[in-house]
Amino acid sequence: MLPIHVQNETSRLRAVVLGTAISSGPTPTKEEAYDPKSLEHILAGTYPVESDMISEMEAFHRVFQKYDVKVYRPEIIENYNQIFTRDIGFVIEDIFIKANILPERERELDAIQYVLDLINPKKIVRPPEEVHIEGGDVMLWNDYIFIGTYKGSDYKDYITARTNMQGVQYIRDLFPNKIVKEFDLVKSKIEARDNALHLDCCFQPVGNNKGIIYKSGFREEADYVYLVNLFGKENLFHITRDEMYHMNSNVFSIAPDVVVSEQNFTRLNNWLRSQGFTVEEIPYAEIAKQEGLLRCSTLPLIRL
Repeated sequence: MLPIHVQNETSRLRAVVLGTAISSGPTPTKEEAYDPKSLEHILAGTYPVESDMISEMEAFHRVFQKYDVKVYRPEIIENYNQIFTRDIGFVIEDIFIKANILPERERELDAIQYVLDLINPKKIVRPPEEVHIEGGDVMLWNDYIFIGTYKGSDYKDYITARTNMQGVQYIRDLFPNKIVKEFDLVKSKIEARDNALHLDCCFQPVGNNKGIIYKSGFREEADYVYLVNLFGKENLFHITRDEMYHMNSNVFSIAPDVVVSEQNFTRLNNWLRSQGFTVEEIPYAEIAKQEGLLRCSTLPLIRL
């Protein structure tokens, strides 16, 4: 049995599912784009090529090996994008929650079935159909569970709106002893610089008491203020609209003092080092063109 356990975003990582870029398929058509950033690169002819994405993910894998993390990879589905494992499921405490993702991505769960087979089946749950929730919107902070959502009445019109209020309520019911706080995120189908696809596109804790935040990613200023009050303004690194677009908040913690970051995030990486973090810099700019980065391509199973 695999003793899954995750309480927060930064405790020492012991086991993770890392996505794969092998056989990720041809460049999508503009009609197939799930998000405005992918669309932008499809139209510009700058959509990432498979070989570049494979080498970026291997660089990530090598960092995990350096820190002795057990890494699982999805089984390969031919011509299919399997990079972003964060979307398909997530662990809270000792429960694995399967996400109700876009129906055409259901096969991604099948590709990690061999991992799920290692987990106590009583500890795996699947929300009912009307519950939408994706791992990128779920952020654990010990007693708190932060969840990104979209409260607009036009929710169903937005392919970028991935977690609904039924999803928030589902987690509240599943973890009644946790403080579950939802955040209403800014969404756009057409402008990537104004689209917080998931909560981790505009906020993420690092270390024991710090975080990276993008103020304009929240539809309600009160949600931003809530995090400022909780973490303290001096502990939050505020990113710009352009840094949000390049996904600076989507780094990944291996331990409270070790953060994996994109090598071009100069301002952020300097700040992290000034706060005492070890920063493992890797290239990930090609994968970022699909509006996902380091956190999106991981599914932590054990943090102790």
